[in-house]
Order: sequence, then C-alpha cells, then structure tokens
Amino acid sequence: MQGDTEGCWRWTFAHGIFESMEAATPISAELKKRVDALAARTGRLAAEVVADALEHGHSLEWQEHFIARVEAGIAAADRGDFAAPQDIERVLDKYRPR
Repeated sequence: MQGDTEGCWRWTFAHGIFESMEAATPISAELKKRVDALAARTGRLAAEVVADALEHGHSLEWQEHFIARVEAGIAAADRGDFAAPQDIERVLDKYRPR
C-alpha cells in the first residue's frame, strides 16, 4: 500500500482460503474504541467486526444493538424470565413431526 498511513488503522481481511485484502483507513479514536469493545464482547477480532460490516452490511450500530439484545435475552433467561412451560410446549408441538 502506498501513501502515508500514519494515524490509520490497518486491517487485513481474509475471505475464504486464498483471498485477502489489506486496507488502511483513518478512523477516530472513538470509532476504534467501539470496534475494539464490540470485538471483546463477541470474542472476535476487530477486523472480523469490520469485515461483518463490509461483507454483510451490519453497521457497527446494528452489531452493537444486536449484541445488546442477545445479552439482555441471556440475562432474562438466567433470571428464569424466559418463557412459560406451556409456551415452550406450544412451539415444540408446532414443529414436531406428526
């Protein structure tokens, strides 16, 4: 890559076995902090968070909201505030083979 990349965040994206791309782009410290925090919350690399946004259109805001909802659902389930047994049975009945 040519040019000045001082102050840029360097990414290496791997797609499949043989394809990869390296990019450097200047981003704010706040954006880097958000990407790093989301990566830590999800057990992914920062480059994977960015690749998800680029490949699947999942913006950082969308990913943060999605993870927050998943975490809220897990916390509710841990508290036992999930679904009544009859609701679970109704759903299972819907998909059981007849």
